Amino acid sequence: MKYYIIAGEASGDLHGSNLMKGLYKEDPDADIRFWGGDLMNSVYLACRKDGMSGGGLVRHYKEGAIMGFWEVFRKARQLLGNVRFCEKDILSWKPDVVILIDYPGFNFKIAECTHKHGFKVFYYIAPKVWASREGRIKKLKKFVDKLFIVFPFEIQYFRKKGVDFVYEGNPLIDAIDDSPASNESRKDFLERNGLKDKPIIAMLAGSRKGEISTMMPVLREFAEKMTALPQYGGYQFIVAGAPARNMEDYTPYLNDCKADIKVLFGQTQSIVRNAEAAVVNSGTASLETVLLGTPQVVGFIMGSRITYAIAKKIVKVKYISLGNLIVDRLAFKEFIQADCNADNLVAEVRALIEDQAYRQKMLSEYACIRKALGGRGASAAVAKAMIRELSLPVCD
Repeated sequence: MKYYIIAGEASGDLHGSNLMKGLYKEDPDADIRFWGGDLMNSVYLACRKDGMSGGGLVRHYKEGAIMGFWEVFRKARQLLGNVRFCEKDILSWKPDVVILIDYPGFNFKIAECTHKHGFKVFYYIAPKVWASREGRIKKLKKFVDKLFIVFPFEIQYFRKKGVDFVYEGNPLIDAIDDSPASNESRKDFLERNGLKDKPIIAMLAGSRKGEISTMMPVLREFAEKMTALPQYGGYQFIVAGAPARNMEDYTPYLNDCKADIKVLFGQTQSIVRNAEAAVVNSGTASLETVLLGTPQVVGFIMGSRITYAIAKKIVKVKYISLGNLIVDRLAFKEFIQADCNADNLVAEVRALIEDQAYRQKMLSEYACIRKALGGRGASAAVAKAMIRELSLPVCD
């Protein structure tokens, strides 16, 4: 069968790559054409068969990732152009199914178009309608043939809303447990990167350029203030360079820095796993940090005051981090907008490192979050479920 997959950011690339592995395993003749990133492309290059009809990477997500309401408004023409290009590409290629992964601003437009042209549409990693813009549920019901959800708290929510869904657990557990980061010693990690055997604090500024520009000044000040404390003078601070970004995105924030800050690319999970604590921009990375077992504090700054003002009016969840939402309590602290400042981050990271009881309590919460997510094999189970859905007879 022919599968057209659309992932618009780094987290979607991760989940899309694992889904593709499952599809290739269950359907050896799978022909996959996709919007995504390096991870999805690596799976495609490793698993594709010769003679397939035009599969492969159409466009890299780094060309279109935009953060925030105001930023989307400013780049509306670019987004519309991408949508039109994608629609034409799907109509030309004629896949058996279009699989949308999160990225709702773009993917809902594609869902509407492809559904109207008679294509089957699956949505994997549900848009966060439980957090904001609940009106999109109407679009899910109208334009999506099957929704595949990944969080346990979504089960009751979508059931109440009358949305047909499949739940097979969360794919991030496999992605973490099977990753090189989870199977490499600290010694090998340090030697491979030419790092000294000193304690590490991980800093994750986000994957979009807008997130990096808002978080890096705060993270730099945080690192400098930590380094100024005698007991932390020997620590090294490692920024996890985001996929599809380069050193030019970080260099302006590191010039004349008084802290030992390094940027490593393509090793986010390894950096977090080998750190004493992590400062994490909210998103999939905060849940990855939970599963890697590193105490964390979440910091998040919206791209503009306009964006933040809009978000405050429409976002209705208590927490911004998936881990906290899963257990419905503050398993780890979240500092948002003005509260995301160097002084607050210093105080919290010190508590995570110096207060062993506090640290252990957070790790106990991590165990609860992992248990709630279910066991291994989610990506493979979702691939099987998708193929099963595609094989069902069509009723008139």
